[in-house]
Amino acid sequence: MDTPDALPEPLPGADGALAPDPAAEDAPTRRLVRCRLCGRPLTGADSRRAGLGPSCDAKLHPAPPDIRTRRHEVDQDTLPGT
Repeated sequence: MDTPDALPEPLPGADGALAPDPAAEDAPTRRLVRCRLCGRPLTGADSRRAGLGPSCDAKLHPAPPDIRTRRHEVDQDTLPGT
């Protein structure tokens, strides 16, 4: 590079083609993991680890009911002798 305005030499194989070369990719490809219940591809790390998508996981493991929603006030008769 004699002058600061000179462009660097292009990389071999970088002739502007739009088709990507799979051998030239730097990032390793992730293995396709599918949901065990519905078969859709999983993308999130937690979903891939569990093997279930978020909606299927919610179907199999529903959230426990809030205990405050099960409580309600009841009118009771007074106990005899009190």
